[in-house]
Amino acid sequence: MMVRSILLIVWGYLDPIYFPFTRLQYPASDQEREGVFRVRLTKYKGKDLELSDGIIIRKNDLLLKIHLHNVKLLNEFNNIKSELSKGRGIFKRVKESMPVLTTFILKHPEEAKIKGIIGITLINKGFSPLGFECILPENKLYCWFKKTFQLPIFLLSCSKISVANVKRHRTVYLMMSKEKLIEKYKQPS
Repeated sequence: MMVRSILLIVWGYLDPIYFPFTRLQYPASDQEREGVFRVRLTKYKGKDLELSDGIIIRKNDLLLKIHLHNVKLLNEFNNIKSELSKGRGIFKRVKESMPVLTTFILKHPEEAKIKGIIGITLINKGFSPLGFECILPENKLYCWFKKTFQLPIFLLSCSKISVANVKRHRTVYLMMSKEKLIEKYKQPS
C-alpha cells in the first residue's frame, strides 16, 4: 500500500508535465474540470463496424477519443479497499462526466463530422449501463501494445493482484455513437 501511495504521488507530479505532450484537452472550462475525462479528436483506424443503433463507423471517421484522468481517479479512490465500492464510485464519476462530453461535442467546430466517442481500456464490465458498446480490436499486436501500457494503471487500481486477474482482462474499445450520447446525456437548455 505504501508503494502504491508513493507511485501515485510521483504520478501526480509528473502528470502536469506529461499532459501538454499528449494533445489531450479538458472537455470543459477550468471551473468544470471536476469531470474525469480528457479528450482529443482522432480518426478511427479499425475495420468498419455497425453500432447497435445502426451508426456505421468506417476507417478515418472522426471520433472523440476519451481518456480517464486515471491519476485523479486513483487518488480519489485510493483509500477504498472494496473493489465493488471502488467500481461503483468510478462508475458514478464517469456517469456524472458524460454530459460534459455531450456539451463539448455539440459546441465543437467539427461537431458535424464527429461520429461518436471511443475509449481504449482493460475494463471489462460496467460499461453497458453508461451506453457504451464493447468492441474487440482485431489487431493482436495493437492489443498487446495497449495492454502493456495500460497494465501499470490496472495494477495500481487493483487491491489484489493475481496472474489470473491480469490474464482475464483484454484490451477493448468502448464506443458510442454521437446520436446515442446526445440522446442519453444532453442537458436541457
